[in-house]
Amino acid sequence: MTATAPRFGSAPLVRLLLVATVLLGTVFTVLSGTASAHAALTGSTPEDGAVVATAPKDISLTFSEQIAMGDNSIRVLDPDNKRADTGKIRDLSSGGTVAYGIGLHAGLPDGTYIVAWQAVSADSHPISGAFTFSIGAPSKTTAAVPSEEAGGGLVGTLYDIARYISYAGFILLIGGAAFILGCWPRGASVRPLQRLVVQGWLTLTAATLVLLLLRSPYTGSGKLGDAFDLGGLQDVLATKTGAALVSRLLLLGAAALFVAVLFGAYAKRETPQDGEENEEQNKERKDLAFGLAVGGAVVAAGIAGTWALAEHASTGIQTGLAMPVDVLHLLAVATWLGGLTALLVALYRAPSLDNAAVRRFSRVAFVSVVVLAATGLYQSWRQVGSWSALWGTSYGQLLLVKVGLVAVLVGIAWFSRRWTGRLEQRAEAEAEAEAGAGAGAEAGAEAATGSETGEETETAAATTVVGDRTVVADSERATQLARQRAALATARQKRIRDADPGRIGLRRSVLAEAGVAVVLLAVTTVLTSTEPGRTAEQEAGATGGTAATAPATEGPLALTLPFDTGGENGKGTVRLTLDPGRSGANAMHIYVDGPDGQPLDVPEVKAAFTLTAQKIGPLPIVPEHFAPGHWSADAVQIPMPGEWQLQLTIRTSDIDQTTVDKNVKIG
Repeated sequence: MTATAPRFGSAPLVRLLLVATVLLGTVFTVLSGTASAHAALTGSTPEDGAVVATAPKDISLTFSEQIAMGDNSIRVLDPDNKRADTGKIRDLSSGGTVAYGIGLHAGLPDGTYIVAWQAVSADSHPISGAFTFSIGAPSKTTAAVPSEEAGGGLVGTLYDIARYISYAGFILLIGGAAFILGCWPRGASVRPLQRLVVQGWLTLTAATLVLLLLRSPYTGSGKLGDAFDLGGLQDVLATKTGAALVSRLLLLGAAALFVAVLFGAYAKRETPQDGEENEEQNKERKDLAFGLAVGGAVVAAGIAGTWALAEHASTGIQTGLAMPVDVLHLLAVATWLGGLTALLVALYRAPSLDNAAVRRFSRVAFVSVVVLAATGLYQSWRQVGSWSALWGTSYGQLLLVKVGLVAVLVGIAWFSRRWTGRLEQRAEAEAEAEAGAGAGAEAGAEAATGSETGEETETAAATTVVGDRTVVADSERATQLARQRAALATARQKRIRDADPGRIGLRRSVLAEAGVAVVLLAVTTVLTSTEPGRTAEQEAGATGGTAATAPATEGPLALTLPFDTGGENGKGTVRLTLDPGRSGANAMHIYVDGPDGQPLDVPEVKAAFTLTAQKIGPLPIVPEHFAPGHWSADAVQIPMPGEWQLQLTIRTSDIDQTTVDKNVKIG
């Protein structure tokens, strides 16, 4: 009996899976924030927070890896928020060091300057940042440091969602087609599986177009309206990422031809029976299957290569080995998870599914997991680099989450294999029972054949007399009744199959696998846009580590310190207040009291702030004498929050002075 596909197919289930993947991708994008990129700023001249005596001629920035910079990638703003640079960026890279510089205008006044920069790292992710330096002494500034990192905001969120959807479409397209060709060739004519693969192609194509349009604002202005700027699109096409996205669209054109042949000529070829002609048909079918397998593998590897050529695998160490390993990793993921989705659709929506197809997919999934583990182990070593980075970086922590999810997925797959074994045992028992029953009934069937044939011939030629008219039996009605009987038989077979405890258990375990796979895909998407642990540790080593952000102080900072210069009237206490006690501009007041608690008017008081963790400072402050025993400074600039070292120098005579220090947290 030839089974027909159900009327409604698998569209609701596939839409549910796609909606779930989009929602989870959005959640992970929001929770992860703007992901750090591969390249990082490792140094600058002048350094962040430095105070120089005279204005430098230029500013230079050093990065951990190769980056791409535009004409407006570095801006230097003076205290009045005006451009202090010449606008001409020079490439200063040499000997493996990646550095860029920009000239400054002559005759710059004293004060605090802001250097804001933005670029695109070699693995396609945008990076940005800002730092300050001062000429002469820190001053109040009206220039605003960009608060939003590159790749953030609405455009960044939409771009990350599109990346997630593109991965989902790739998995459905490649995994669904691999399941049909390798596990269940008859599935090429099953409408739900056709819809699954076609929807994967449409999803990947649409997401790629969105990524291409959003690329310019994602790495540049951050404005959604610039997505349709033809000039920005032309600039994107000249980059490595733009070329990869265009190549993906061209390969998707070839994939469309592959899908058309798979669900057209391949699906229409019937399984051969006996005879020389059927043997020829069988050979043609095998040749077509082989051609589709080779062509599909080439197209799939090409599409996977568009990710490998533009992201983490294309930068860092051993790129010649890392890129093909990344392609294998992506293909293994697609074959496993996409085939899992196809199996889920077949179990729920296909009219029938051979147990042999389930067994074949079980073997394919096992091989995919082995390849996934081997390539993932290499990628983990390459991107993490050390045990400390595995625990102490965002990339390492996300990698641990991914490994945990894979372990859960493999555990559920083990239960699926057990249910598959039970189906095989049940199928063998049913086959033996049917064989015994068929042998016993064969003799009776042959004895009745002659009479049944005669009855059928007689019925075909029978006529019914109604009054004076003779009515011949309606052959169309008989055909309709035969179709109804076939449909009832199919429905009965489906009910019997669905009532099978083994098949119900397999459905549930495969559904659980698909649910975990959706979360795993979300974590993988975030992981691919996160700065690798190896680079994060290199950056931390270059900058002396990252200081923990100190909590904001509640109200002004106030402290009292004793001092003793060793001379006459050299003892007392100094009281300091810093208002509001946060990064940025502050008002500082210093009060010097003698041993009797009365104001002590000393010749000189100076202060300095140093952020040792970031190698910023000392930032000197020379307050003005305001009243007896009272000194003040109105514009004390604290570049960033952290645990600062405060040094107070008190001079009580021409030769007697001392310096006292105190670590203070400034929010």
